[in-house]
Parts: sequence; C-alpha cells; structure tokens
Amino acid sequence: MPVSDCEVKDPRIRRTRQLLQGALRTLMQAKSFDEISVQDIADAATVNRATFYDHYTDKFALLDALVAGGFHQILHERSVSYDGSCPSAARPVILAACDYLALHQGGCTEVAHKSAFEPLIEAAITNAIRRVLLPGLSPAAVTAGPSAEMVATTASWAIYGAVKEWLKTPQRPPAEEIVSVILPLIVPILQAVPLAKCPEAGVVPGVV
Repeated sequence: MPVSDCEVKDPRIRRTRQLLQGALRTLMQAKSFDEISVQDIADAATVNRATFYDHYTDKFALLDALVAGGFHQILHERSVSYDGSCPSAARPVILAACDYLALHQGGCTEVAHKSAFEPLIEAAITNAIRRVLLPGLSPAAVTAGPSAEMVATTASWAIYGAVKEWLKTPQRPPAEEIVSVILPLIVPILQAVPLAKCPEAGVVPGVV
C-alpha cells in the first residue's frame, strides 16, 4: 500500500496525489471502477501517464490510497493512536471507523461494491486500522500465544465487520453509542497480547 498522504512531507507530491485521487473520485461518480483507465485518470487530473506511474503502480494502488488516505486523515485530525496501555484505548479507533464508513457508504464504497472491488476497499480500511493498533501491541511483550501482527489483523477485521453491521441497522444508533457495543467485542482480541495494567482495572467503558 502506498504511504498515506498524511505522511508525505513534500507539498508537490501531496498536490499531485490529491489531483490524482480527486480525478478518480470524480470519474467514479460517472463510471464503474473497471471502466476507468489510467489514461482517463491522468487526463482528468491534467497530468501525463508518466507522472501517474511516478506515484502509483496502477489504478488499484490509487484506489487503495484514496480509501486509506481518507481514513488516515480522520485519524490524523483527531490525533488518534493506540498505545496499548489499555484495550479500551481502541475506542477512538472504532469511532473513527464508524465516522469514515458512515461518511463514505454512499460514495466510493458503493461503486466498488457494484464493480466487485469491495474486497479492495475492505483491505485498505482494515490495513489502516491494523497500522494504528500494531504499535501498541509490542512484539517484545509476547512470550506465548498469537503474535502482535496476528492480533492486530484479527482486531482490525473485527472492527470493520462490526461497523459494517452497524451501517446496515435500520434507524441505527449514533456512532458514539454503538462504540460502547463494539468495544467489548474487540477487547478480548486485543488482550491476547500481554499489555500494561489498564487504569480502569479491567473495566471496559460502556459495559455494565
């Protein structure tokens, strides 16, 4: 996956990637993803094909960056991180996933579904969640059981799946409320890796 645009320091690179992602977003409002060519994207972004390939290997990598970049932007704006001090620290990560998917459920996610590219969308988001969780699951703390990588991957898919189910719920509750429902499902997964003692003494917020 390309580096998130939030992590790119060069303003020229950021601007070009924003142009390419904006072009793809616009094109996907009129065409299915499989109908869009790299040349279409380059023309819409007013750059040449060589410039496109300077930034992305193909249109799939661009879509990946478009989806993951939007999610990372939410995390970046909210200064969301997971330090592993307590599994309940995953709450803001779950909330960010709720807000991002709710915002985009009728956008590129819908187009990707129609074009059979929903797995790419899923992979982009779950990888983004995984990257946030992994630093808080230090491999140095693991002496037995699943690896930190396995736990982070499992938790990221669990978060994504739970949020998707929430989105399907008729008259769904606010994101802030559903986080308290999802969090107890995620905590046991994160606790598979030994962590520092939780300041709440094992009590998960929202769980009676």
